[in-house]
Amino acid sequence: MPASYSRVQVPAAAQVLSILRYLGTQAGPVGATAVARDLMLPRSTTYHLLAALVADGFAVHLPEERKYALGATAHELGTGYARQAPLQRIGRFPLRKLVARTRLTGHLAVLQGTDVIYVIEERAPNQLPLVTDAGIRLPAHRTASGRAMLAQMTDAQLRALYPEPETVRSVRAGGQALTALLHQIRDRGYAWEENEVTEGFSSIAVPVLDRTGHAVASVTLTAPNASPVDSGGLRGIDDLAAQWLPDVSKCAAEISRRLGGQSGTWQGAQQG
Repeated sequence: MPASYSRVQVPAAAQVLSILRYLGTQAGPVGATAVARDLMLPRSTTYHLLAALVADGFAVHLPEERKYALGATAHELGTGYARQAPLQRIGRFPLRKLVARTRLTGHLAVLQGTDVIYVIEERAPNQLPLVTDAGIRLPAHRTASGRAMLAQMTDAQLRALYPEPETVRSVRAGGQALTALLHQIRDRGYAWEENEVTEGFSSIAVPVLDRTGHAVASVTLTAPNASPVDSGGLRGIDDLAAQWLPDVSKCAAEISRRLGGQSGTWQGAQQG
Protein backbone atom coordinates (compact mmCIF):
# COMPACT_ATOMS: atom_id res chain seq x y z
CA MET A 1 0.00 0.00 0.00
CA PRO A 2 1.42 3.44 -0.88
CA ALA A 3 2.92 5.35 2.03
CA SER A 4 0.55 8.27 1.42
CA TYR A 5 -2.33 6.23 2.85
CA SER A 6 -0.59 6.04 6.22
CA ARG A 7 -0.60 9.84 6.42
CA VAL A 8 -4.38 10.15 6.55
CA GLN A 9 -6.81 9.16 9.23
CA VAL A 10 -9.32 7.69 6.77
CA PRO A 11 -7.38 5.32 4.49
CA ALA A 12 -10.58 3.94 2.91
CA ALA A 13 -11.50 7.42 1.71
CA ALA A 14 -8.01 7.88 0.27
CA GLN A 15 -8.33 4.56 -1.54
CA VAL A 16 -11.70 5.51 -3.01
CA LEU A 17 -10.34 8.81 -4.23
CA SER A 18 -7.33 7.06 -5.75
CA ILE A 19 -9.65 4.70 -7.65
CA LEU A 20 -11.75 7.59 -8.94
CA ARG A 21 -8.64 9.48 -10.01
CA TYR A 22 -7.28 6.34 -11.68
CA LEU A 23 -10.53 5.65 -13.60
CA GLY A 24 -10.62 9.26 -14.73
CA THR A 25 -7.14 9.12 -16.24
CA GLN A 26 -7.63 5.91 -18.26
CA ALA A 27 -8.30 5.90 -21.99
CA GLY A 28 -11.15 3.42 -21.52
CA PRO A 29 -12.72 0.97 -19.05
CA VAL A 30 -10.31 -1.09 -16.96
CA GLY A 31 -10.52 -4.34 -15.03
CA ALA A 32 -10.43 -4.67 -11.27
CA THR A 33 -7.14 -6.57 -11.53
CA ALA A 34 -5.49 -3.60 -13.23
CA VAL A 35 -6.90 -1.21 -10.61
CA ALA A 36 -5.57 -3.35 -7.75
CA ARG A 37 -2.17 -3.80 -9.42
CA ASP A 38 -1.57 -0.16 -10.39
CA LEU A 39 -2.78 1.24 -7.07
CA MET A 40 -1.15 -1.51 -4.98
CA LEU A 41 -4.44 -2.39 -3.30
CA PRO A 42 -5.58 -5.81 -2.06
CA ARG A 43 -7.88 -7.48 -4.60
CA SER A 44 -10.68 -7.97 -2.06
CA THR A 45 -10.52 -4.31 -1.01
CA THR A 46 -10.56 -3.21 -4.65
CA TYR A 47 -13.71 -5.21 -5.41
CA HIS A 48 -15.48 -3.91 -2.29
CA LEU A 49 -14.64 -0.28 -3.09
CA LEU A 50 -15.60 -0.63 -6.74
CA ALA A 51 -18.94 -2.15 -5.70
CA ALA A 52 -19.58 0.83 -3.41
CA LEU A 53 -18.70 3.27 -6.21
CA VAL A 54 -21.03 1.46 -8.61
CA ALA A 55 -23.86 1.51 -6.05
CA ASP A 56 -23.59 5.30 -5.72
CA GLY A 57 -23.22 5.93 -9.45
CA PHE A 58 -19.61 7.08 -9.33
CA ALA A 59 -18.56 4.08 -11.42
CA VAL A 60 -20.28 1.67 -13.80
CA HIS A 61 -19.58 -2.03 -14.22
CA LEU A 62 -19.51 -3.43 -17.75
CA PRO A 63 -20.21 -7.13 -17.12
CA GLU A 64 -19.57 -8.25 -20.71
CA GLU A 65 -16.07 -6.78 -20.57
CA ARG A 66 -15.54 -7.35 -16.84
CA LYS A 67 -14.34 -3.78 -16.60
CA TYR A 68 -15.17 -0.53 -14.82
CA ALA A 69 -15.48 3.09 -15.93
CA LEU A 70 -16.54 6.41 -14.41
CA GLY A 71 -20.28 6.73 -13.83
CA ALA A 72 -22.85 9.49 -14.22
CA THR A 73 -22.42 10.81 -10.67
CA ALA A 74 -18.73 11.44 -11.28
CA HIS A 75 -19.69 13.27 -14.46
CA GLU A 76 -22.18 15.42 -12.50
CA LEU A 77 -19.42 16.43 -10.10
CA GLY A 78 -17.22 17.45 -13.00
CA THR A 79 -19.93 19.46 -14.72
CA GLY A 80 -20.89 20.96 -11.37
CA TYR A 81 -17.36 22.29 -10.98
CA ALA A 82 -17.39 23.56 -14.55
CA ARG A 83 -20.58 25.50 -13.76
CA GLN A 84 -19.52 26.82 -10.39
CA ALA A 85 -15.90 27.87 -10.96
CA PRO A 86 -16.72 30.36 -13.77
CA LEU A 87 -19.78 31.54 -11.87
CA GLN A 88 -17.69 32.27 -8.81
CA ARG A 89 -15.32 34.44 -10.83
CA ILE A 90 -18.00 36.12 -12.93
CA GLY A 91 -20.57 36.59 -10.20
CA ARG A 92 -18.54 37.80 -7.26
CA PHE A 93 -18.05 41.45 -8.31
CA PRO A 94 -21.71 42.12 -9.32
CA LEU A 95 -22.89 40.44 -6.11
CA ARG A 96 -20.44 42.47 -4.05
CA LYS A 97 -21.79 45.67 -5.62
CA LEU A 98 -25.35 44.59 -4.78
CA VAL A 99 -24.45 43.99 -1.14
CA ALA A 100 -22.56 47.28 -0.89
CA ARG A 101 -25.58 49.17 -2.20
CA THR A 102 -28.26 47.39 -0.16
CA ARG A 103 -26.21 46.57 2.94
CA LEU A 104 -28.03 43.22 2.95
CA THR A 105 -26.61 39.71 2.48
CA GLY A 106 -26.47 38.37 -1.08
CA HIS A 107 -26.06 34.86 -2.47
CA LEU A 108 -25.36 33.20 -5.79
CA ALA A 109 -26.67 29.62 -5.96
CA VAL A 110 -26.86 26.83 -8.53
CA LEU A 111 -29.30 23.95 -8.91
CA GLN A 112 -28.12 20.36 -8.62
CA GLY A 113 -30.95 17.86 -8.85
CA THR A 114 -33.59 18.92 -6.34
CA ASP A 115 -31.07 20.83 -4.21
CA VAL A 116 -29.49 24.25 -4.39
CA ILE A 117 -25.80 24.74 -3.65
CA TYR A 118 -24.73 28.20 -2.51
CA VAL A 119 -21.69 29.16 -4.56
CA ILE A 120 -21.06 32.63 -3.10
CA GLU A 121 -22.21 34.35 0.07
CA GLU A 122 -21.50 38.08 0.39
CA ARG A 123 -22.46 38.91 3.95
CA ALA A 124 -23.70 42.36 4.80
CA PRO A 125 -21.79 44.42 7.39
CA ASN A 126 -22.66 43.37 10.96
CA GLN A 127 -24.97 40.66 9.59
CA LEU A 128 -25.44 37.58 11.75
CA PRO A 129 -24.36 34.30 10.09
CA LEU A 130 -27.04 32.52 8.06
CA VAL A 131 -27.40 28.82 7.33
CA THR A 132 -26.87 29.59 3.63
CA ASP A 133 -23.09 29.89 3.70
CA ALA A 134 -21.07 29.07 0.57
CA GLY A 135 -20.99 25.33 -0.08
CA ILE A 136 -24.21 24.61 1.82
CA ARG A 137 -26.81 22.41 0.09
CA LEU A 138 -30.56 22.84 0.80
CA PRO A 139 -33.78 21.52 -0.78
CA ALA A 140 -34.50 23.77 -3.78
CA HIS A 141 -38.25 24.06 -3.25
CA ARG A 142 -37.74 25.47 0.25
CA THR A 143 -35.51 28.38 -0.76
CA ALA A 144 -36.00 31.57 -2.76
CA SER A 145 -32.83 30.68 -4.68
CA GLY A 146 -34.18 27.30 -5.75
CA ARG A 147 -37.69 28.53 -6.49
CA ALA A 148 -36.31 31.20 -8.84
CA MET A 149 -34.67 28.50 -10.95
CA LEU A 150 -37.53 25.99 -10.71
CA ALA A 151 -39.96 28.66 -11.93
CA GLN A 152 -38.00 28.84 -15.19
CA MET A 153 -38.72 25.19 -15.96
CA THR A 154 -41.45 23.76 -18.16
CA ASP A 155 -43.93 21.29 -16.67
CA ALA A 156 -42.03 18.40 -18.22
CA GLN A 157 -38.71 19.57 -16.77
CA LEU A 158 -40.28 20.10 -13.35
CA ARG A 159 -41.85 16.63 -13.33
CA ALA A 160 -38.50 15.09 -14.21
CA LEU A 161 -37.28 16.38 -10.83
CA TYR A 162 -40.55 16.09 -8.91
CA PRO A 163 -42.79 13.34 -10.33
CA GLU A 164 -45.76 14.78 -8.40
CA PRO A 165 -44.95 18.49 -7.91
CA GLU A 166 -48.50 19.25 -6.79
CA THR A 167 -47.83 17.18 -3.64
CA VAL A 168 -44.54 18.96 -2.83
CA ARG A 169 -45.04 21.73 -0.29
CA SER A 170 -42.92 24.34 1.42
CA VAL A 171 -41.26 23.65 4.75
CA ARG A 172 -44.19 25.21 6.58
CA ALA A 173 -47.01 22.82 7.45
CA GLY A 174 -49.92 23.37 5.11
CA GLY A 175 -47.81 25.43 2.74
CA GLN A 176 -48.67 25.91 -0.90
CA ALA A 177 -48.19 23.14 -3.42
CA LEU A 178 -45.04 23.70 -5.49
CA THR A 179 -46.95 24.07 -8.78
CA ALA A 180 -49.18 26.83 -7.39
CA LEU A 181 -46.24 28.58 -5.77
CA LEU A 182 -44.20 28.60 -8.98
CA HIS A 183 -47.20 30.01 -10.87
CA GLN A 184 -47.32 32.92 -8.41
CA ILE A 185 -43.57 33.44 -8.75
CA ARG A 186 -43.87 33.75 -12.53
CA ASP A 187 -46.72 36.24 -12.11
CA ARG A 188 -44.75 38.40 -9.65
CA GLY A 189 -41.45 38.16 -11.52
CA TYR A 190 -39.40 37.09 -8.51
CA ALA A 191 -39.16 34.24 -5.99
CA TRP A 192 -39.33 34.64 -2.23
CA GLU A 193 -39.34 32.92 1.13
CA GLU A 194 -40.29 34.24 4.57
CA ASN A 195 -38.77 32.71 7.72
CA GLU A 196 -38.48 29.36 5.93
CA VAL A 197 -34.69 29.04 5.79
CA THR A 198 -33.55 31.13 8.76
CA GLU A 199 -36.11 32.31 11.32
CA GLY A 200 -36.30 36.09 11.38
CA PHE A 201 -35.04 36.53 7.80
CA SER A 202 -36.73 36.72 4.41
CA SER A 203 -35.36 36.61 0.86
CA ILE A 204 -36.14 37.51 -2.73
CA ALA A 205 -34.43 35.94 -5.75
CA VAL A 206 -34.29 36.14 -9.54
CA PRO A 207 -32.68 33.72 -12.04
CA VAL A 208 -29.44 34.04 -13.95
CA LEU A 209 -29.96 32.84 -17.53
CA ASP A 210 -27.49 31.44 -20.03
CA ARG A 211 -27.54 32.09 -23.79
CA THR A 212 -30.24 29.45 -24.30
CA GLY A 213 -32.53 31.00 -21.69
CA HIS A 214 -32.01 28.29 -19.09
CA ALA A 215 -31.58 29.27 -15.45
CA VAL A 216 -28.02 28.32 -14.50
CA ALA A 217 -28.03 30.16 -11.18
CA SER A 218 -29.97 32.68 -9.11
CA VAL A 219 -29.20 35.84 -7.19
CA THR A 220 -30.76 36.16 -3.75
CA LEU A 221 -30.98 39.07 -1.31
CA THR A 222 -31.75 38.29 2.35
CA ALA A 223 -32.94 40.80 4.94
CA PRO A 224 -33.80 40.60 8.63
CA ASN A 225 -37.49 41.00 9.32
CA ALA A 226 -38.65 44.13 11.10
CA SER A 227 -39.62 43.68 14.74
CA PRO A 228 -43.01 45.00 15.92
CA VAL A 229 -41.31 47.99 17.56
CA ASP A 230 -39.41 49.00 14.44
CA SER A 231 -40.74 52.08 12.71
CA GLY A 232 -38.70 52.11 9.55
CA GLY A 233 -37.73 48.48 8.91
CA LEU A 234 -38.93 46.20 6.16
CA ARG A 235 -42.35 44.80 7.01
CA GLY A 236 -42.41 41.83 4.66
CA ILE A 237 -41.70 40.46 1.22
CA ASP A 238 -43.67 43.20 -0.54
CA ASP A 239 -41.55 45.88 1.14
CA LEU A 240 -38.32 44.00 0.40
CA ALA A 241 -39.24 43.58 -3.26
CA ALA A 242 -40.49 47.15 -3.66
CA GLN A 243 -37.23 48.56 -2.35
CA TRP A 244 -34.60 46.20 -3.73
CA LEU A 245 -35.99 44.02 -6.54
CA PRO A 246 -34.65 46.35 -9.29
CA ASP A 247 -31.15 46.05 -7.82
CA VAL A 248 -31.37 42.25 -7.51
CA SER A 249 -32.63 42.01 -11.11
CA LYS A 250 -29.83 44.28 -12.30
CA CYS A 251 -27.23 42.10 -10.57
CA ALA A 252 -28.67 38.91 -12.11
CA ALA A 253 -28.83 40.55 -15.54
CA GLU A 254 -25.18 41.60 -15.29
CA ILE A 255 -24.07 38.06 -14.41
CA SER A 256 -26.23 36.71 -17.26
CA ARG A 257 -24.61 39.20 -19.66
CA ARG A 258 -21.13 38.14 -18.55
CA LEU A 259 -22.10 34.53 -19.23
CA GLY A 260 -23.24 35.51 -22.72
CA GLY A 261 -26.88 35.08 -21.76
CA GLN A 262 -29.96 37.23 -21.45
CA SER A 263 -31.69 39.08 -18.66
CA GLY A 264 -34.11 37.16 -16.49
CA THR A 265 -37.56 36.81 -18.00
CA TRP A 266 -40.02 34.42 -16.45
CA GLN A 267 -40.49 31.93 -19.22
CA GLY A 268 -41.33 28.76 -17.31
CA ALA A 269 -44.35 27.85 -19.39
CA GLN A 270 -47.08 25.31 -19.02
CA GLN A 271 -46.05 23.38 -22.09
CA GLY A 272 -45.04 19.77 -21.69
